[in-house]
Amino acid sequence: MAMIERLEKGVVIKGGRPVPTEHAPEDKIAARGKTIAYKIMRAHDISQNPAKMRLKFDALVSHDITYVGIIQTARASGMKEFPIPYALTNCHNSLCAVGGTINEDDHFFGLSAAKKYGGIFVPPNLAVIHQYAREALCGCGKMILGSDSHTRYGCYGTMGIGEGGGELAKQLLGNTYDIDAPEVVLVWLEGAVPHGIGPHDVALALIGVTFPDGFVKNKVLEFAGPGLSGLSMDFRIGVDVMTTETSCLSSIWVTDDKVEEYYGDVGRPAEFKRLEIEEGAYYDAMVTVRLDEMESMIALPFHPSKVYTIHELQKDPARIFAEIEAACNEELGGRVKMDLRRNINEKGQVVVEQGVIVGCAGGMYENIAEAADILRGKSVGNGYFSLSVYPASAPIALAMAKDGLAADLMEAGALVKSAFCGPCFGAGDTPAHNTLSIRHATRNFANREGSKPAAGQIAAVALMDARSIAATALSGGVLTAATDIEYTVTPRKYRFTPSIYEKRVYNGFGKADPGAQLRMGPNIADWPMMPKMEDDLLVRLCAVIRDEVTTTDELIPSGETSSYRSNPIALSEYALSRRVPEYVGRAKAVRALDEARREGNTPQEVLDVLAQVGGDASRTSVGSCIFARKPGDGSAREQAASCQKVLGGWANFCYEYATKRYRSNCINWGLVPFTIDREEAFDYESGDWIYIPGVRKALLDGAETFAAKVITSSGVRDITLYCKGLSPDERLILTEGCLMNYYAAGYGK
Repeated sequence: MAMIERLEKGVVIKGGRPVPTEHAPEDKIAARGKTIAYKIMRAHDISQNPAKMRLKFDALVSHDITYVGIIQTARASGMKEFPIPYALTNCHNSLCAVGGTINEDDHFFGLSAAKKYGGIFVPPNLAVIHQYAREALCGCGKMILGSDSHTRYGCYGTMGIGEGGGELAKQLLGNTYDIDAPEVVLVWLEGAVPHGIGPHDVALALIGVTFPDGFVKNKVLEFAGPGLSGLSMDFRIGVDVMTTETSCLSSIWVTDDKVEEYYGDVGRPAEFKRLEIEEGAYYDAMVTVRLDEMESMIALPFHPSKVYTIHELQKDPARIFAEIEAACNEELGGRVKMDLRRNINEKGQVVVEQGVIVGCAGGMYENIAEAADILRGKSVGNGYFSLSVYPASAPIALAMAKDGLAADLMEAGALVKSAFCGPCFGAGDTPAHNTLSIRHATRNFANREGSKPAAGQIAAVALMDARSIAATALSGGVLTAATDIEYTVTPRKYRFTPSIYEKRVYNGFGKADPGAQLRMGPNIADWPMMPKMEDDLLVRLCAVIRDEVTTTDELIPSGETSSYRSNPIALSEYALSRRVPEYVGRAKAVRALDEARREGNTPQEVLDVLAQVGGDASRTSVGSCIFARKPGDGSAREQAASCQKVLGGWANFCYEYATKRYRSNCINWGLVPFTIDREEAFDYESGDWIYIPGVRKALLDGAETFAAKVITSSGVRDITLYCKGLSPDERLILTEGCLMNYYAAGYGK
């Protein structure tokens, strides 16, 4: 895309501007240390190792489909109180559910935990997780770790990282977040945003250029350049929060007068300080964003990186939809057929049935205000098209009411709802079968917004900016770019009302009450016992997925499973249910084999397999495993790994892991994250066995290469496995069986 240009070599800041260089500076470590990212990370790094980092964070954030499991893990590992501010928000399980955990039980557990351990409790519908963090926890130079993948606060001068619950449990127990020292990529902003262009347009364009080949994977994005000064804070965070979808590790921005004004507006002026890039700072690569060339964008199913300009789609919808259909239907594996071309009317126009502006990306004041400007005095119509608007917090909702925005939207026929993340993950405004929904939200995966392919239910979600969604609503659902309509933006400023949080948020940090009792609902369950790893490992393939990418929504579905997030055993019944429905039964059968082995009654099936490779059942852990080409894109939810473990899993195999956070989840739950060579044809199927002799000793000795054997019905074949970059603590976690076992054994304290 002409509007975004990649430079795949290093740059050095000279005279305040980036200058490409063919060779890294002689002292690259010192030059990289002049970036904002490294100044912040090294201030939080206790390792004193230039190549490795061991980070301690300033604050933690979790929502109500993750915090129960995190707290249960930490207290089982000996936690007595929260050592740093830990905010427990309630923006995911805000709808009551019948038949599983009544979600309010989880909320009572969260409040009681905040009282017992000294935490911060944000009641349901008061704020989505990231909006509360922005307004109450961020500070220039700080680092925040969140159990949600979209933990990004870079434009506020705060480095946010989204990880699985195990990493937060480590912080609660006084341990560190361990990573290789990351590369830093400069995102250089130039020009000014045209009328009708919003943050999602910029974000989607950036994702489309960086995600497909992993250009910024596990790296830090640092935003600077002359175009930054023209962007409002809402615009900046709208771009920043979506950097998760580039697969980067974190983000940080230069801070300026607008950031200073923001901290004053939210009543925390002391949190501001200027963050600037030093002369001579070195970046490993650069992305130039020409804001003045931006167009209205749309990301088609099933990924935020499947990006087109709206004009491009309008010119040739039949061809583009046919291509997307083919890719989607291949991904769906014939279980259901997507038909996007049904959304082309007799005039050749694209027609959609639903619009949603929601969450940490869409539900910002400025997005909603400009949508209201477009729809004021107009109508969304009374046909199939509907529009829902979810402000990201109660303070934003109050500002909407005071400024007349809620009235403008409601009078136009839009539904204004409370702060809730549900539409982002399939628990609210779920689209009808074979319809097309346009959303200013974070993701549009196949197994996410209410779709159940295994049950013949599929819906298509496309990502768009709130401005173009409002423009489409104005036309009754005919796809329309905001740049193609005339409207006037009314100058407004978001007025934050701190009393809303002051009156309803319980802030118990530093006031732990050990005598307080946890409120345990009937379906909040402790983690089951996890066995330690034996000397050798024998795992059976229970799912083989050959898609290019496997998301966490496929590994453990969102939406209907939210009711069971506090019950690991009940939740595990849904593992891979939308992708490989047979997986749970297969995994349970293998788990039963190991249970019998540990009781001294090794089944003949296991003995027969081990006999082919000279294995000894008394020293061999038996478990299940999965193969996927590139698993773990998407959510940080640890349940994608913990459910595999609860079902008796011991390993995963792939060519590469889509994200660090999923790989970390695997490690913390005792699943050895093996990889294989790209050139290795993994032509094995469910039911085949993989035997890794001496795996325990090899892990403890620091091995990264493992000689293994695959046992199939046609014989035994050799295979080379890899497990690179494990820290000493991670090796112990794996051999002990999981993070909880690691702490129970006395490590890490």
